[in-house]
Amino acid sequence: MKTELNYINLSYQTHSKKEYHIPLSYELFGKDLFTAPIILINHALTGNSNVSGEKGWWKQLIGDGQIVDTKKYTVLCFNIPGNGYDNFLIEDYEDFTPSDIANIFLKGLEILHIETLYAIIGGSLGGGIAWEMLSKKPDLAEVFIPIACDFKTHDWLHAQCLVQKFLLNDKDEPLQKARIHAMLCYRTPQSLNDRFQNKYNKDKQRLESEDWLVYHGNALNDRFSLKAYRLMNHLLMNINTEEAMLEKIQARMHMISVDTDLFFPASEIRMCFERLTEKNKNVSYHEIQSIHGHDAFLMEYQQLNTIIKNIL
Repeated sequence: MKTELNYINLSYQTHSKKEYHIPLSYELFGKDLFTAPIILINHALTGNSNVSGEKGWWKQLIGDGQIVDTKKYTVLCFNIPGNGYDNFLIEDYEDFTPSDIANIFLKGLEILHIETLYAIIGGSLGGGIAWEMLSKKPDLAEVFIPIACDFKTHDWLHAQCLVQKFLLNDKDEPLQKARIHAMLCYRTPQSLNDRFQNKYNKDKQRLESEDWLVYHGNALNDRFSLKAYRLMNHLLMNINTEEAMLEKIQARMHMISVDTDLFFPASEIRMCFERLTEKNKNVSYHEIQSIHGHDAFLMEYQQLNTIIKNIL
């Protein structure tokens, strides 16, 4: 299985008219390019191109013998430029929008001579970028699977990202604070209450739930850059695919929501599904049942695998 980091060097002018040299990095897994159907994976906010293998963050979904079977498919994943996984960071992060990232990914596919994909699978922010890609190139893929995401950032999510922005601009432990707040949005009250049940850690003199939050804040700070987090939060805050273009997408669309998602509520995703159904689009809707909220798409693998198995 190929796991080396590859690079495409390209020049790009953002919608804000800024010129950038982009070292677009990516990884390939499974079959060699052009020997099998190609599936593009778009990673989530703190994810990266390492989606499969021993340290792959989506290895429960992608790998030899998994639902996205690397013995059957070529799996491609780009790093969102500026996520820091390839040591490339962006100082002026507000120069970029999800539409820019979609353009960069499309340009990367063009340079790789990939005209069409079998499928695009994107979770959360990655799914939002995938919506943007398909609105720009409606015939790009046969199958589109957006998971726990919508084609735009609605008001509630925008508000949470605004709080994140304030925390990330703080001088005292900004990344840790932002991550602690984010964890409360990724999960639900029931998820935390059922897990911790007000248990108190006598050694640390604090609730176990507090200790868990502090751990996640420190863990992300150890592996993620503040500049990268600011960019990724900014992108999540500004997903804005042109709604009129959605009906032009030619792919079979399989929208997957989480019934308790606080970031991308299932009700909003159902509304998008219903609008596309009215336009006679080839679209289906699936819903993961979980107490865990948005993060369920990274936790409820039995349900997710069952859904995707019936799609691919």
